[in-house]
Amino acid sequence: MNKIKLEIVGLSYSQTQSGAYALVLAEENGSRRLPIIIGGFEAQAIAIELEKMVPTRPLTHDLFKNFASTFNINVKEVVIYNLVEGIFYSKLICEQNEQIVEIDARTSDAIAIGIRFNCEIFTFETILSSAGILMEESDMDANNDFDSDLEVEEPQGTLASLTDEELENELNQAIQNEDYELASKIRDEINKRNA
Repeated sequence: MNKIKLEIVGLSYSQTQSGAYALVLAEENGSRRLPIIIGGFEAQAIAIELEKMVPTRPLTHDLFKNFASTFNINVKEVVIYNLVEGIFYSKLICEQNEQIVEIDARTSDAIAIGIRFNCEIFTFETILSSAGILMEESDMDANNDFDSDLEVEEPQGTLASLTDEELENELNQAIQNEDYELASKIRDEINKRNA
């Protein structure tokens, strides 16, 4: 099974879950986005590394990198390999003395550690086809940065009460507004109806 390379394109405060953030990954040379809801601590750890900020004391993920480097362990890549009931499963592919070892990790932790090792992030077509959000060409040309203060209208009523056509319209609007968390929920509702 061929791996698909992903890049981090955004990190924004969750508009529906208090204390949560949406980490958005994009397929390289493709038009799909993979939104992943993560906790505040992990979001902070990712943002600090992406912004090349240096905390006064090592954070947990920095400690892991320092520990691994001290014992000549290199994280080669992060692989998001499964999705079960809305939860992504990931592993770190590590190398020590030319021996490869896979370590299970929460996706948010795997990415926070992976970016500290400058390693690539991968997933599989099955994950992108079930959880990815297809971006239109005009949306892809827009700036990838997120505006966490963006006001986004929630669909009227619950998603389950909307028609298929209304869901498609709401999905397109959520993507246009770069509200990937809402788009993910709408996509899940569409997938549930088509199952």
